[in-house]
Amino acid sequence: QVQVVESGGGLVQPGSSLRLSCVASGSINSVASMAWYRQEPGRQREMVALITQTGGTNYAASVTGRFTIARDNAKNMVYLHMRDLEPGDTAFYYCISEGGSWGAGPQVTVSS
Repeated sequence: QVQVVESGGGLVQPGSSLRLSCVASGSINSVASMAWYRQEPGRQREMVALITQTGGTNYAASVTGRFTIARDNAKNMVYLHMRDLEPGDTAFYYCISEGGSWGAGPQVTVSS
């Protein structure tokens, strides 16, 4: 089972950009999909972005055009590039591989 460790969270102002990184414990070459989820306190975890083994992507409507997911199979890394951040993007962000386990989830806070 692939385990992941995320990094890159923090406090930023509205309109800022931020990149989250996720490193997997093993090769992700054969992993069908990798995804980023987020969860606000008291709310359900929701899928933010997903990338398939062949590079196909899918995004939540709320982040389409602002967030970009990318994977580097050679480095076993997955990234989430976020721009034009809004207060509504404030949440804990989690990376996960298909069939894998959740990471700890760095917090992203967007506030002026």
